[in-house]
This record gives sequence, structure tokens and C-alpha cells, in this order.
Amino acid sequence: MTDYLPAGLRAEADAGDSDAIDQLIELAAEHGNMDLLRRFSDAGNSDAADLLIELATENEDLDELRRLADAGNTTAAEQLSELTAE
Repeated sequence: MTDYLPAGLRAEADAGDSDAIDQLIELAAEHGNMDLLRRFSDAGNSDAADLLIELATENEDLDELRRLADAGNTTAAEQLSELTAE
């Protein structure tokens, strides 16, 4: 599932390289890797959280949206409300 990651990118991200983190988040979103996005989101990365919400909304993943909403993410709460109102 992570064959798309350039060699060393994850190590650079783990070492705190912000450019590598941004690239890793973008690649994770492009490949639908919600686990990796969740990891960065849970660590406080708002870009990862936004992309995770976008993927969860597209996939109608109510559990993920609920988890994020319960953690205080208002965007996730709004998306959850919209999906459950339909």
C-alpha cells in the first residue's frame, strides 16, 4: 500500500522535515491512504486532517467523521451532519 512512496521520504518526514511531511501527506491523499493521513492528523497536522475529512466524506465513512468530530473537529462534524441528513 505504500509502494508509491519515494525511498527515504518517510524517514525524512519522521525526522521532522516539513517538506517531506507535506509531500507524504499529499501522496497519502492521492492514494487514499487514510491510515497515514490519520497518523498525521492525530499528531495535529491540519492539512492531513482536512484531506482525511475529504476522503472520509467521499467514502461516506461515518465512523471516521464521527471519530474526528468527537475529537473536536468542527469541519468533520459539519460533514457528518450533512451526510446523515440526506
